Amino acid sequence: MTGQEYGKPIEILLVEDSPSDAALAEEALVEARVHNNLHRVEDGVEAIAFLRRAGKYATAPRPGLILLDLNLPRKDGREVLAEIKADPELASIPVVVLTTSQSEQDILRVYGLHANCYVTKPVDFNQFASVVKAIKNFWFTVVQLPIF
Repeated sequence: MTGQEYGKPIEILLVEDSPSDAALAEEALVEARVHNNLHRVEDGVEAIAFLRRAGKYATAPRPGLILLDLNLPRKDGREVLAEIKADPELASIPVVVLTTSQSEQDILRVYGLHANCYVTKPVDFNQFASVVKAIKNFWFTVVQLPIF
């Protein structure tokens, strides 16, 4: 049984520097009725600090899923993904790359860095909501996530 079946909220880390994209994601999660605690950081340095519970993130929960944008300030999403997947403590956390890039080079590189999936971010809210529902259905209904 998944955390969703028990009614336990899923801890989701959204790594997104765009306030409008973050608001869209949050709205879409509400629309998809995902029972979650959404945590947001705005750049790659903060993402790694959150995941390693460093500094102001000392009491941060371990996310059950990471939604990662690629084009971030200070440390881009590719670097963040590489660090996550190279760290035995973090590597088992599923990472969904959610980005505007449709570049074949980005797609190949991200899968080479062991992303769990690559999703191109729609700009229209209804399409974005559909994508989030699909993510919800797959990650919180179909697959077994590790319990942390």
